[in-house]
Amino acid sequence: MKKVFLMVVAAMLCYGQMNMAEAQNNKQLARAQKKEYKTKMKEYKKEGWKIFGTSHSLDVALLTHYDKLSKEGVTEVTANTKSSNKNIGKEKLFMAACADYAKRAGSHIKGRIVQDMGSIISTDELAEFEHFYDAYENNVQKEINGELQNSYMVYRSLGKQNGVEVFEFQAYFLVDEAAASKARIRAYENAAKESAAAQKYAERVSKFIKEGFED
Repeated sequence: MKKVFLMVVAAMLCYGQMNMAEAQNNKQLARAQKKEYKTKMKEYKKEGWKIFGTSHSLDVALLTHYDKLSKEGVTEVTANTKSSNKNIGKEKLFMAACADYAKRAGSHIKGRIVQDMGSIISTDELAEFEHFYDAYENNVQKEINGELQNSYMVYRSLGKQNGVEVFEFQAYFLVDEAAASKARIRAYENAAKESAAAQKYAERVSKFIKEGFED
C-alpha cells in the first residue's frame, strides 16, 4: 500500500513539474511574441507603412495575424509588388503569393526526387521530370489560389514616377497545411497525366508531394 502511495505521489510531482515547465514555456513564448510585435510595429511606422483593405487598425491586424499563425498547421505566405493603382496592386499581390508558393512547392519536389531517387531513375527519366516540375508548379499555382486566406495588407508611397504616384504593397496570407496538401495532390494528379516517369514512380512522388515544406 505504501509503495502504491509513493508511486501516486511521484506521478503527481512529475505531472506538476510538467505543468510548470509548460507554463514557463508559454510565458517565454508570450514575451517573444510581444517583442516581435513591437519590433514589427516600430518598423512599419518608421518606414511609413499603412494598413490597406480593412477598417481595422494596423495594430489589430498584426495581432490577429500572429494569433492565427500560432495555430497548428497554419503557415504564412508573403508577397510584395508595386503599382500606381491600389486595386491592381491588391490583385498583383495575390498572384505573386500563389506564384511564390508554387515555386517553393516545385523546388521542394525537385529536391526530394533528385536527392532520394537520383540513383534509381535513368537519365532520360530525369530529363522527363524537368517537364513534370514545370507542369506541377503551374498546377500548384492554380490549385492553391483557393486556399490562400488574406490576413492583412500594407502599403506605402514611393513618391511620383513620371508624374504618377507609385505605391509599394506587402501582403501576408495564411494557408492551412491540410488544405494545401490536398491542393498539391490535385496539382500532381493533373501534372502527372503528361509524364510517364511521374506515373511510374507515383507512390514515391505522391509521398513527397504530401510533405509540408519550409523556406
